Amino acid sequence: MRPITVRGGGDLATGTILRLTRAGYPVIALECAFPSSIRREVSFSEAVRLGSKTVEDVTITLASGAEEALEKVRPLHPVIIVDEFCESLRTIRPEVFIDAVIAKKNLGTRMDMADLTIALGPGFCAGRDVRYVIETMRGHSLGRIISDGCAIPNTGIPGEIDGYGAERVIHAPKAGTLKGVCRIADIVEKGQTIALIGTESGDVAVPASISGVLRGILPDGFPVREGMKMADIDPRLREQENCYTVSDKSRCIAGSVLELVCAYERNLLS
Repeated sequence: MRPITVRGGGDLATGTILRLTRAGYPVIALECAFPSSIRREVSFSEAVRLGSKTVEDVTITLASGAEEALEKVRPLHPVIIVDEFCESLRTIRPEVFIDAVIAKKNLGTRMDMADLTIALGPGFCAGRDVRYVIETMRGHSLGRIISDGCAIPNTGIPGEIDGYGAERVIHAPKAGTLKGVCRIADIVEKGQTIALIGTESGDVAVPASISGVLRGILPDGFPVREGMKMADIDPRLREQENCYTVSDKSRCIAGSVLELVCAYERNLLS
């Protein structure tokens, strides 16, 4: 099989890339030039900024383009390139294409991009935009494979953890340049300054919305927009070590993707 192509490198995309890589499939990931992944310790998108990124036991490396990616990619060694609009597909010619951007809308993915096209989450219709959609909403249907129809629509409300929902996600109060004060996995108290946003009129403090573990935050120097999601706090202190491993949600979704890829390889899909 030709390298599987995954659009996106955030935490859910990373879970999928990990599962496929460990199963022996070569994977090429496509990302934008300035990824906005919050959970950076478990996001392969960090390789765009750093040149490489290790999550759990797998390291992904940055390539300059599709041709170099095809030369470097092999089982257990995924590669990532900057290609926001999937222009590299003409060179990669994947049999399997997975949209894992989690943009809550279709950013241009089409069913004819590969023999097997899969999309994660809302914004796609199975049988029209892609062949299959994977449910990403937490709950009984998480990971369900949809062959006809759509995933549950985006509610705009983060999943509840220990009684906290929207308040555990922090949005930039002003537009400007992010200056980190706290790091991922730090324990923070409600009201504590976790970052500063540099603006023309001076630095604006960003306080922790709740007490807990800083599960994710954008990197230093990131140009944030006002209202942009920039950090995430987990109220469960026991989750501190889990800032460095992919989530149960990500593993569940990745398992459904692997199920489809294996069935495709054995000509079991209708």
